[in-house]
Amino acid sequence: MYLEYFNFKELPFALTPNVGFFCQLRGHQEALNVLLFSLRSGEGFIKIIGEVGSGKTLLCRKLLDSLDDSYVTAYIPNPDLNPLELRKALARELGIEFTAVQDQHELLTLLNTKLLELHLAGKRTVVIIDEAQALPLESLEAVRLLTNLETQKNKLLQVVLFGQPELDQHLNKLNLRQLKQRITFSYYLPLLNREDMDTYLFHRLAIAGYTSGALFAKRTRKILYQASRGVPRIVNILCHKALLLAYGSGESKVTPKMMQLAIRDSDVGFIPREKYLLLSVIMSLLIISIILFFFFKGII
Repeated sequence: MYLEYFNFKELPFALTPNVGFFCQLRGHQEALNVLLFSLRSGEGFIKIIGEVGSGKTLLCRKLLDSLDDSYVTAYIPNPDLNPLELRKALARELGIEFTAVQDQHELLTLLNTKLLELHLAGKRTVVIIDEAQALPLESLEAVRLLTNLETQKNKLLQVVLFGQPELDQHLNKLNLRQLKQRITFSYYLPLLNREDMDTYLFHRLAIAGYTSGALFAKRTRKILYQASRGVPRIVNILCHKALLLAYGSGESKVTPKMMQLAIRDSDVGFIPREKYLLLSVIMSLLIISIILFFFFKGII
């Protein structure tokens, strides 16, 4: 690959979420601040919404990495689970031993006992559900019921939901209004603006160990932003392919042409605006030509 060629210590644009590459962009840092403040305040439900590829999973892992040992966390990355499976997943994360045939009532009793033990030991228990839009509606309701476990003063369980905008569509359903009312803090994770994307690129390159100047020229970055529209995952995909092209061509920089080739080779990039403008101009000229043709034909 191009690691040695560009003197990288690691791949700067790998798709696997790596907390070491977390960039303190305004939106992502604000989201992390909201999460940490909410959890320290003892709030029951917190919700983070973001588009596909906006960096939710990386933020989720950064949150897990930021919590100290006063927190006990249960991380559920694949939540396409029915209520019983969800409770079992939570029990496993909390180290609860149970039999394969445990019924719902017994499982809830075990969970309540464990949460109370953790509370008495001075621990706060947080369940973090990634891709929460995939939770069946009955499982979302089961999550709400779990937060009913409480002492006279404190909730025994706090819940953080990370999801795509479809999660809001679920929560707007009438039968989930009780859950929606319990969400005390929420944040919509923004996509990168033009300045953010430059910061994001330079940050990842620096973390990867690159020290040889501007690898992506201003024109190249402009094309990248138009194609990615500020979606971090798409930025990573296109930069990775463009670096492969630069390596294969023996070039020390990524040129605009290489970025255009990377976009053309991908199904994820958007067509740059110039192409839409060019197409609009061509279509306008064609329409004007047709009108003029029939106009003069009528005169003759």
